[in-house]
Formats: sequence, C-alpha cells, structure tokens
Amino acid sequence: MTVLIVRLGNPRAPGEGLRIGTVRRPPRGVPAARFASEDWYDVWYPNLAPSVETMKLGRTAQTEREWAVFAKRFRAEMADPTASRTLDLLAALSHTASFSVGCYCEDEARCHRSVLRELLAARGARMG
Repeated sequence: MTVLIVRLGNPRAPGEGLRIGTVRRPPRGVPAARFASEDWYDVWYPNLAPSVETMKLGRTAQTEREWAVFAKRFRAEMADPTASRTLDLLAALSHTASFSVGCYCEDEARCHRSVLRELLAARGARMG
C-alpha cells in the first residue's frame, strides 16, 4: 500500500488506486462525468492546493530563491490545522490503501506536489 505522486491527465499506473486531484480548479473543457475516465482524478480535493496568491508565486518563480519563497508559503498553508490533519490522514491511509495525489504541472520539481511529497513522507507515509 502506498501513495503515489502523479501528474493529472497522465495514464494511471497499475494498482494506483483512487486518484485525488489537489488542484485549485477542475480541468478546463472536460465534463465532470469524464474526469475519472480520462485519468484526471476520481476526487477533487482543492484543500491541498495552494491558495490563488501562493499559486501565482509558484507559476512565476524563475529562480531557486523565488521557488523557495513559494515553497515556504505553501508549507505554511499546509500547517493550517485542517490541511495538517488531512496530510496526517493520508499518511496513515497509505499504510492500508493505495492511492495517488496529483496536479497538472508538467515538472514535479516546480509543482506544489513536490512539497506535498515531502510533507507526506515527513509524516511517515508509504511513498511509491
């Protein structure tokens, strides 16, 4: 049992389990009825997406310093009790179920999902 960090819209890995979309907005131009069948996500959970302001910082980050500012701000958002409890829950669930967490960004290294990976691992999640 593990949690995978994925790019939404990419084909699912065998045994991936439930796919959770941690994005601020659903995919444009895709009817909700096709989100799962087109490998976007099974459940939309924007609670683990950066705020609009923080998301803008990440999208415009050109340097490592700018990316570090984004990551610090996003980590602070994830320290909020609601987000923190969700991360604790997902880390615990990774020991009994397989599922994935994802975003649309092409490069995980410049995506909030890289920070989610670190936060989940720090909580003892089984990472795939």
